[in-house]
Amino acid sequence: MNLEKKLQQLYHFNAFRSGQKDVIESILNKKHTLAMLPTGTGKSLCYQLPGLLMDGIVIVISPLLSLMQDQVEQMKMNGEKRVVALNSFLSPFEKNDVLKNIKKYKFLFISPEMARNHHVLSVLKTLNISLFVIDEAHCISQWGYDFRPEYQKLGLVRKELGDPVTLALTATATEEIRKDIKESLFLETINEVVYSVDRPNIALCVEKISTSKRKMDRLVHLAENLHGPGIIYFSSKKIAEQTAEYLRGKCNKKCTGYHGGMTQEDRILIQQQFLAGQLDIICATSAFGMGINKENIRYVIHYHMSSQFESYLQEIGRAGRDQQQSAAILLFAPGDEFLAYQMAEMEMPSELQIKQFELSLTSYKKYEDWEKAEKAWLDYHFSETQWRVLKAFIHEEKNDIRQLVKKLDDFNEHRSRRWQKKKQNITDFLCWINTDQCRRSMITTYFAEEKNPSYINKCCDNCGLEVSDFYEEQVFYSDQPSIQDWKKMLAGILLKSELSNE
Repeated sequence: MNLEKKLQQLYHFNAFRSGQKDVIESILNKKHTLAMLPTGTGKSLCYQLPGLLMDGIVIVISPLLSLMQDQVEQMKMNGEKRVVALNSFLSPFEKNDVLKNIKKYKFLFISPEMARNHHVLSVLKTLNISLFVIDEAHCISQWGYDFRPEYQKLGLVRKELGDPVTLALTATATEEIRKDIKESLFLETINEVVYSVDRPNIALCVEKISTSKRKMDRLVHLAENLHGPGIIYFSSKKIAEQTAEYLRGKCNKKCTGYHGGMTQEDRILIQQQFLAGQLDIICATSAFGMGINKENIRYVIHYHMSSQFESYLQEIGRAGRDQQQSAAILLFAPGDEFLAYQMAEMEMPSELQIKQFELSLTSYKKYEDWEKAEKAWLDYHFSETQWRVLKAFIHEEKNDIRQLVKKLDDFNEHRSRRWQKKKQNITDFLCWINTDQCRRSMITTYFAEEKNPSYINKCCDNCGLEVSDFYEEQVFYSDQPSIQDWKKMLAGILLKSELSNE
């Protein structure tokens, strides 16, 4: 099969990006595949193209409802109408309608929780499943930066569905995490397609600033002078919103805030405005970016430091998807690391919270009785994330209070190990911030890779890069299509016309 011809016919692309063809060939050869491809290299094509060439339905497990909706809408805009997302956005009537007519669909996006629903799973068992996809597969590993407890049951779901050909996709995973993914999915024989996490067209820069006031002044200067649309990441929803408002009054750029606390309607509106070029800058938390297919983002700024390399690479990878030169800038002021430690510690319940939970449980004979009576207590003592992690850990024993209490001791040990790992991740990232060596080399070394020798000389601030290289008046590339690009576009239009007339 000539995959390049199929790529041109179905998607009007002339060539595959790094790793795409290797993954697609592996899937078409009916091999379970673990693919690690850098952010921005078109991972969705790795299941969409083979899905169209294979009989049966493609099931895609996705961690975020907003990501699912984005992917479904993008596929519909590109002409694929046989796609649906089965999630909590649907009414009970809409869910039943999808399940009743599920054989009409070619692509089904579904959350891991929904996939484990008894009724849904019984319907999925009746299908001819050509491909079972786990997007953002690093969420499976308890040592991954974005661990999702509900992802750990997907191996059992695969078994229930008859062990279909499986594709696990991620952009950032160390060897340890990849091993964890394979074991959790019960994939003893699997083809690994692992490409470098490095994005050579993204230059790296860290600026150390003495005070918070000077840091904000520097951010205003960068927002005013940097070329093209950009994203500024914050660890705080409140600071993201406040900074967006501040920038609107200080610089001649259209910007707004974005975070997970906003309504779904507001988030979709902001995404569409940014994609359409009606907004120049998004001041966002990590909730923004997944599934946003905007190719000409020229820079990503981190106002707050990341707590590990994996999330940092995910976020800066939203820049430069058109392969043109882009910048990743991190602003660091003394004390920023304390916010990173605080947020990492708050992701899981503390030992004191666990003890209070245990004391509360012992007043009841059954967990269900406690849950009904103590709903207000639960909301007061745990954040949504903390309770989600704890509930998944104790799920199997929750009908027996004595076994549940014993399980809490195991959880305390697990919490301690994970906290130590998170502290180490922050320490590693701080070393990267403070290094005087090549920043790109440190990142590739962390992932056991070699630095790409073909990269431009000024790959980071320690190698001579100046952020001013990316200012409006210093732009050394063009966002406008070249003559050759126009020829390719015209050829694609003519080919599409010929195919539609056949």
